[in-house]
Parts: sequence; structure tokens; C-alpha cells
Amino acid sequence: MKSTQKSPKVNIKASSKVNRAWINDHVNDPYVKLATLEGYRARAAYKLKEIDETLGLIKPGHLVVDLGSTPGAWSQYVRRKFSPKGAAIGELNGTIIALDILPMKPIEGVQFLLGDFREASVLQELEQTMQGRLADVVVSDMAPNLSGIASADAARIVHLVELAVEFSQKHMKPEGALVVKLFHGGAYDELVKLFKSTFKAVKPIKPKASRDKSSETFLVGLGLKLPTGA
Repeated sequence: MKSTQKSPKVNIKASSKVNRAWINDHVNDPYVKLATLEGYRARAAYKLKEIDETLGLIKPGHLVVDLGSTPGAWSQYVRRKFSPKGAAIGELNGTIIALDILPMKPIEGVQFLLGDFREASVLQELEQTMQGRLADVVVSDMAPNLSGIASADAARIVHLVELAVEFSQKHMKPEGALVVKLFHGGAYDELVKLFKSTFKAVKPIKPKASRDKSSETFLVGLGLKLPTGA
């Protein structure tokens, strides 16, 4: 009985130490400080910024679709990229459509749809919002709630990336680009293989704003391959 009484206390202490360490790292993170200073909702903005500046993906006049957009940092970055003066408000040369299953605070110039694009009605609404246009760039920061069970988590990650790829094949220009988040692990090689079979060029990128301890990385697919026999 003694051991069963003591173990919860040990777990609580360990958990508290982990939480305190995470909070300390977060508060002192230079990208968190920079995001606060520059008005971004999350440090994730700098991940997309580095990817975009490295590959030159997003240009004025483009249509960008942001899948899994909440809290909106990626849409904020694109919105500023479309502004002639890099402003968060005012003139905008481009179209941004954001979608998430979670609510997102409004961003000037960003059209936000609440829903799951796996549902026919939501996908139809997204298509209507695109007004017959194909996206120049699709960005996906979608990530599943991880269970800690490697095989189950890998399957969830694969599913989300497959959805983004399928959406791009149907709703993106042939010369367009897809950016997705994924994690090193059991599913990584499988997803790289999927990208190589779908896109003419594939670029894996680990942005500086992505924490060193994180297995998070990003894949960028450039230019859709024509279907076999096309």
C-alpha cells in the first residue's frame, strides 16, 4: 500500500517539473518574444516565413489556402506578404482563405471558414469561396491530437497529410506548392514517398523557429506531376 500511495506524489512532482520547464522555455523563447513584439498570434509565423523566403513560394496576387489555420499566425504572415508595405491592415494584393475546425479571431482581408473540409458541405463552401480559381499555394499546419501510441499517432499524421495532398491535387494549380507539417518517426518515410510520387520537386525543411527538441519538420511539394497516362 505504501508504494501506491507514494507513486502519485512522484508523478505530480515530475509533471510539475516538466510543466515549469516548458513554461520557462516558452517564455524565454526568442521567437515567442518576437511574435509578441510584431503582433503575431504564434511563433509559427516564423516557420512559414523562413520556408517562404527560402523557396519564394508566396507572391502578390496569389490565392493561398490555409488548412488548419487557427490561431491564425500563418494567415497573418500571408496577409502581410500581400500588403505592398507589409502591413497587418489596409491594402491587400492577393486572396487568403483559411479553414479550421476551431474558431479563429478575424484577420482583416482573410476569409475564414469554420468546419472540417472532409465533410462534403464544408468542402463545397470552400470551393464556392475560391470562386472557380485554383490555389497558387496550399499551406497546412494541421496536426492530430497525439495519443502517445506511436502506431496510432503515425496513422493520424499520415491521414492529415494525405488529405492535404488530395486537396492540392484537385484544387491547386499544376505549378503550385503545398507546405505540410509532419513529424520524424514511423510515418516520415512513407510521407516523403507520397510527396515524391505527387510532386516534381520535394523539399524537406526544418525552420530555425521549430524547436530543436521537437521532431516537427515540414515538407514542401513543388509542381504537381501529371497523372500516369495523362
